[in-house]
Amino acid sequence: MAAEALQDLRQQCLSRGAAGIKGLGRMFRIMDDDGSKSLDFQEFAKGLQDYGVSVGRDQAQQIFAMMDKDGSGSINFDEFLEKLRPPMSSARMQVIRQAFQKFDKSGDGVVTVEDLQGVYNSKHHPKYKSGEWTETQVFHSFLDSFDSPHDKDGKVTLEEFVNYYSGVSASVDSDDYFLSMMKSAWKL
Repeated sequence: MAAEALQDLRQQCLSRGAAGIKGLGRMFRIMDDDGSKSLDFQEFAKGLQDYGVSVGRDQAQQIFAMMDKDGSGSINFDEFLEKLRPPMSSARMQVIRQAFQKFDKSGDGVVTVEDLQGVYNSKHHPKYKSGEWTETQVFHSFLDSFDSPHDKDGKVTLEEFVNYYSGVSASVDSDDYFLSMMKSAWKL
């Protein structure tokens, strides 16, 4: 029953598009009324309601209990996102890791603006073409789409990259299509 409630919540998030789970991650910060970087049940239940996710109180309690891995009575962002992220096949995870390794030119496990130079072509971005943004601003905007919503630091870790692509993955039924899409997008 709790697994069904979690699946229902996940589907409601994903129905908002590939950014649904990432959007709910943004919502985590808003739900955190006391700024403790964790949610108690009251904050969680109120936040779901504010976000427009309709689950009953019993279902919300079941989901909360599943997310509260350490039994502390509160959930942190990692517990929250880990349970919401849809499971992916090993083939999908492997191609996501390959793309990240290509993305991470320096090989230090974190993608920064420096990693993008010579890899990501900013010259065709409309705001660069119009003169509104510099190449660095385009790079920051690109990284921002992968960056964790609760910790915007201009750096993208493998976990943040996986979180982003878990939303994309959930909207693609076929492993073959997902793998083809990733290989084409990242020139793997």
